[in-house]
Formats: sequence, C-alpha cells, structure tokens
Amino acid sequence: MAEIVYPPVLWTASAAFKALDLRFTIEGAERVPRAGGGVLVSNHVSYLDFIFAGLAARPSGRLVRFMAKQEVFANPVAGPLMRGMHHIPVDRSAGAGAYRAAVRALEAGEIVGNFAEATISRSFTIKEIKSGPIRMAAGAQVPLIPVALWGGQRLWTKGRPRRLLQRHVPITILVGEPLHPKPGDDIPELVTELRGRMAELLDRAQRTYPEIPGGVWWQPAHLGGSAPTPEEAAALDAAPRGKRP
Repeated sequence: MAEIVYPPVLWTASAAFKALDLRFTIEGAERVPRAGGGVLVSNHVSYLDFIFAGLAARPSGRLVRFMAKQEVFANPVAGPLMRGMHHIPVDRSAGAGAYRAAVRALEAGEIVGNFAEATISRSFTIKEIKSGPIRMAAGAQVPLIPVALWGGQRLWTKGRPRRLLQRHVPITILVGEPLHPKPGDDIPELVTELRGRMAELLDRAQRTYPEIPGGVWWQPAHLGGSAPTPEEAAALDAAPRGKRP
C-alpha cells in the first residue's frame, strides 16, 4: 500500500525527539521480523506509546499498524493522520470488525500493534490484559512479540499535565522473545504467560532505568514511587468520569 503519510510523520517525530534530546535505549529490536506478519503487544504508560512502540520495529524496516479506539479516528486532526498511516480503528461496542481487519492485515504480512491492557496503567504496572492479540496471532499464525515501554509517562500520561517539551528524558524500549500461538492453544494459559513476560520486561526496564529517584509520581509504588498502587489505580479507573483526576 502507498505510504504517503507515515514517513513524514516519523521524520517529524524523530526531529522532535532529537531536538528534545530524548535518550533512547532500545533492546531486542532484532526480534521484530523483517518480513511477514506479527503482533507487537506493548504495555501502556503514556499517550505517546504509539510512537515509542513503533520505534521497536524501525531497525527491521517495518511500519506498525496500531489498533486504536474509534474516537481517535474521529478527531479532526489525528483522524486523517491515523487513516493515512493505515492504523486500525476499534469500536469497543463492536470489536469483531477490528479483529477481522487486524487478522487480514497480519495475513497480508503487516505488523499490527496492540496495547493489551486497553487503557493506560495509572500504577505503571501491568494491568489485566485482553486475549485479543493472542487470538489474532494464533488465527493468522504469526509471532506475538511482547514489548515494554518506560519513560514516556514523564512526558504525557493519564491524570497529569502534558510536559511534551521536557528535555533529556530517558526512554526505554525492550522487545522480548516472541511467542508462537497456534489455533487450538489454551488461550487463558497464553494470557497468563504473555502477562508474565510483559511484567518481567517492564520490571527490567524500570530497574535499569538511568534515573530512579524515590518518591516521584512517575515511579511505581513497589519501587518507592508515589504512583497509585494497582488497587488504587483500579478504583480511580472505576470512578465516575467527572470525579477522576
């Protein structure tokens, strides 16, 4: 398919990152296949995760088609860009259409990006994950590639002011060993395995991060930060929209 929009968007993002001197650590990018389909499944800590997870595939020369909620495509600015980059809209009230579109893209040899937690994790730990990316990978018979992102929450995350012009922020992107689900595999078992691998990757990203100050809001509680615990985060997510911070 023609790529008119994606390359200039990537160039613009790369120029912005260079100007801000964001300090990237990317490990395991060679695990993203250079050809053929694959599901890139990432944790979700910031509104910039689409960009950062996509960087995991750039050393392999791949463009990632991300699954994103329909509301993003309805935005007058973001919508045309999302469609131009051939991302996949997800209507949460009728997800079967998005699932079929993702499987078609995988069978056509695309890399499809998915945030299995569905929403940003306020606790900066791995929430419960959905089975969709596993079922897509099994249905299309392509690898499932776990990714951990860390650092982007300092720039823009849920419940915090945007700090998009902050300079010198380290960003860690870790790509794990692929899983190879097959039709007929035990899906709940694979969900548990995938979540465990994602949690392990994220823990390594957090513990090896160049900056680990105590008490900061962007650090998880179990590592001495002041982010909500998973239980507190779940309560915040469950609160009525008007009462959420």
